[in-house]
Amino acid sequence: MTDLTAPVPPSAAPGPDADTAIASGRAVEWRISDTPVPYPDALAEMEARVEAIRAGTAPELVWLLEHPPLYTAGTSAREEDLLEPGRFPVYQAGRGGQFTYHGPGQRVAYVMLDLKTRGADIRAFVQDLEDWLIRTLAAFNIRGERREGRVGIWVDKQPYGGAPGQEDKIAAIGVRVRRWVSFHGVALNVEPDLSHFAGIVPCGISEHGVTSIVALGHLVAMGDVDAALIASFAQVFGGGQEGK
Repeated sequence: MTDLTAPVPPSAAPGPDADTAIASGRAVEWRISDTPVPYPDALAEMEARVEAIRAGTAPELVWLLEHPPLYTAGTSAREEDLLEPGRFPVYQAGRGGQFTYHGPGQRVAYVMLDLKTRGADIRAFVQDLEDWLIRTLAAFNIRGERREGRVGIWVDKQPYGGAPGQEDKIAAIGVRVRRWVSFHGVALNVEPDLSHFAGIVPCGISEHGVTSIVALGHLVAMGDVDAALIASFAQVFGGGQEGK
């Protein structure tokens, strides 16, 4: 696994705080992995980093990566929602939520933040993650939306030729917080093989489908999405802004 560890690229986060995203006087480290990361390796890395952040020996981290094809089971996962048990490896994630697919073409962002310095409000943190994804999608002229009672970010398919009321999920959210340090995070569908979602009931919701940025007709590269994620993160979580 090769990691490209660097501050926020100046081209992705304009303004006086372009080099890093700052919250409560602390820099957020960004790590971008350029090859798929095995899920157990990612879990081990997150566990170690959470402890280091809590101990004050490492900065907060946002880790952008892809996984090989796999399914993860959150703490609320139901056995009957795993429709094809032998299709891909299944991992117990330890995060909230139900079954989720990860694989190439999906940008996973693991978010390890010290929430004590950010208001100590888990509900507000999840809302910020939603806003982060919505702003990122808006950079590609995609309207991502929240839905009451449904976790994640959704797209109205009618403007894309779908039937009235048809909605697909474009991004998943699943987090865990340990002693006020967050880990796990979000998964944004850029150009994954959407047929791989058929092996599960994604997040326990069977009446709606899944989509991706490319499936909606927006041809973007993963690097473009990373740049949008970095810029939007500074807007939502702070780039030296008051109160963040």
